[in-house]
Amino acid sequence: MNTTFHRHLRLAALTMLFAVAPAAAAPQALPAWDQLTGAQREQLIAPIRARWNAEPEQRAHMLERAERWQQLSPDQRARAHQGVRRWKHMSPAQRDEARALYARMRTLDEDGRRALKAKWRAMTTAERKAWVAANPAPKPRDDCDE
Repeated sequence: MNTTFHRHLRLAALTMLFAVAPAAAAPQALPAWDQLTGAQREQLIAPIRARWNAEPEQRAHMLERAERWQQLSPDQRARAHQGVRRWKHMSPAQRDEARALYARMRTLDEDGRRALKAKWRAMTTAERKAWVAANPAPKPRDDCDE
């Protein structure tokens, strides 16, 4: 996954959240997209436009991610947002564990994933550290920990 895109997506989402937060506290409902002013729309899309223009080599990837996001159900989107929140609160060691588990889980079928999850839950902290050392994930990109 391109975490630079995710970083910018999170930034855009946070920008939208903070831009909307005072209005959300007010009793009035926020308008639909079609009722937003041009300035409000510009405020929401400016970070994406800036990245699109600054990183032309990433345009195909950005578009593919946007298309995949549109295909997610509301529940899948909520889980994705929750995952981003969890990631932001993880320590570097927890992130290493998550990367290692994710890399290993991708190679397993459903039964293998279930078995690894059960085994992981039964491990002590020392056993988990040993497992991560024996099953390292690929080196993360520079911007994964932001």
